[in-house]
Amino acid sequence: MKILMTGGTGFVGRHLEKALRRKGIIAGHIGRSDLSGDEDSLAERLSGVDAVINLAGAPINRRWTPAYKQEIVSSRVETTRRLVQAMAKTDVPPSVFISTSAIGAFDHRGRYSESDAPNATDFLGQLCENWEATAREAEASGIRTVIFRFALVLGHDGGMMKQLLTPFRLGLGGPVGNGAQHFSWIHINDLISAHLLALENPQMSGVYHLCAPNPVTNLDFTKALGAALHRPTPFRVPELLLKLAYGEGAEVMTSGQQVVSERLPESGFSFRYPKLDSALDEIVSHTKNGPRVSELANTGS
Repeated sequence: MKILMTGGTGFVGRHLEKALRRKGIIAGHIGRSDLSGDEDSLAERLSGVDAVINLAGAPINRRWTPAYKQEIVSSRVETTRRLVQAMAKTDVPPSVFISTSAIGAFDHRGRYSESDAPNATDFLGQLCENWEATAREAEASGIRTVIFRFALVLGHDGGMMKQLLTPFRLGLGGPVGNGAQHFSWIHINDLISAHLLALENPQMSGVYHLCAPNPVTNLDFTKALGAALHRPTPFRVPELLLKLAYGEGAEVMTSGQQVVSERLPESGFSFRYPKLDSALDEIVSHTKNGPRVSELANTGS
């Protein structure tokens, strides 16, 4: 199987590439130069590829200036559009296109599965709508298209956990605000397994939620991580502080969605980490020796 992917050097991309190698599959990278270059050259590179996996996207957890919001959109929607247009021009289109979206497609008021229509009207909601609509255009070229809406991805070496483990281990962790906001999550190993299943299962197409079946609240997550590390979690992070630091981008941290997946289990997928405690235990097991000196320096301690 010949696979090309965007975002291959990121947290998810690194784990996915490693999993593919264990299966004897070498995945090539589609870089920025490929995406910003000539469309015919990109089409030639994509021709005859079995699968294209689209993981590209600028980090969300930054201050959202108008310019950076445009970068967030461009790195997702425009990158996806370039891929779709290039695949449409290939002599032999890929068999499957796996693209990414997010549970930010939904608001924070209900509990949602794939059978529910996206209803968020804020910046992230509009982003997800345009992102997914662009990815679906690949279907017109006869390409089986899978769209994975990511929940918060938990793993010891990337994403939010990489930022949280050191302060929590030092006893400086705590919930955001009152901690009542929803917290939908997935362990990185389950997320990677879902991608491998989508590559192998020709019946999978359309939108799937990559969310563990047991969402919690931010306070529940805080307590569970503190318990896994055997550390207290006495400090609350004021919402005002995050808004001062991140502006509009703080909304990602001060609110959340309660989202589950119906379609993944229907496709034969079984979560290895359906509950938060087991997921955190696995993550903490990689960091038993505590924070390194370099990590302590990064905290300003």
